Amino acid sequence: MWSTVGIATTVLTVLAKTEIEISGLHKAFGESPVLRGVDLTIREGDTVAIVGASGSGKTVLLNLILGSYRADGGHIRVADHDSPGNPLRDIETFGNFEIDVMHQHWGIVFQRNALFSGSVFENIALWLREIRNMSEAEISRISSRVLVAVGLPHSTEFLHSSSHDLSGGMAKRLAVARALAMDPIVLFYDEPTTGLDPATCAQMHDLIQATHDEVLAGGIKRTTVIITHDKDLLSRLQPRIVMLHGGRVFFDGSFAGFQASSSAVVRPYFTQMNDLNDRELE
Repeated sequence: MWSTVGIATTVLTVLAKTEIEISGLHKAFGESPVLRGVDLTIREGDTVAIVGASGSGKTVLLNLILGSYRADGGHIRVADHDSPGNPLRDIETFGNFEIDVMHQHWGIVFQRNALFSGSVFENIALWLREIRNMSEAEISRISSRVLVAVGLPHSTEFLHSSSHDLSGGMAKRLAVARALAMDPIVLFYDEPTTGLDPATCAQMHDLIQATHDEVLAGGIKRTTVIITHDKDLLSRLQPRIVMLHGGRVFFDGSFAGFQASSSAVVRPYFTQMNDLNDRELE
């Protein structure tokens, strides 16, 4: 029997608006099912860490939410921040243009950063120029603001340096800065600390927390979704833990509850988490 632990996190969570609502989600590739009925609700202001063994469907779930894949069954409904009251809409009804509009309110930090070729400035500027139609002066102001926010230099020399010359930690910070430039309501991180040294990991933990705590225009609280194996990140941020196993949500609760679980599924995974994080890019 499948178990879901700690569904009731706090009374405050129940009162918050829903950002993402997933029900009965299925996805297979050929004859290989990956998701077998995922149910998950993410609310405004949540910090949610999606965990699970390699191959459990974490990245597949993220790609389904982002609209990169189409589900075989079930529904994903997301808050429409361009409509009064932010109603939930089923992404299956979205065309490509509507998905692009939705992504204006979301920021994504990919596992391998996915930086564009060219300068630091061009990495930040491209989406602002192409999607928001901003002037170069506006883009320059935003570039300086987000680089300061992530602890990177904002000098002219740095802005015009090549993104390929950055260290791993600096490249990850630039990826976060690029995501922040769009003032996202929801921030997604895919394995944000994989491949980084311990000191840089700790800096990334602090950066994720700081960007989450920023209050947006209109008093909106940012929502953060993190796919990770990083036990230290979880211990430091204390997010809500959602563990995928066998294609479904097996655990949904606090980090304290996850850490203390004696489940024959949770316990071995918890013990192996940091080893999995170190191997993820191999």
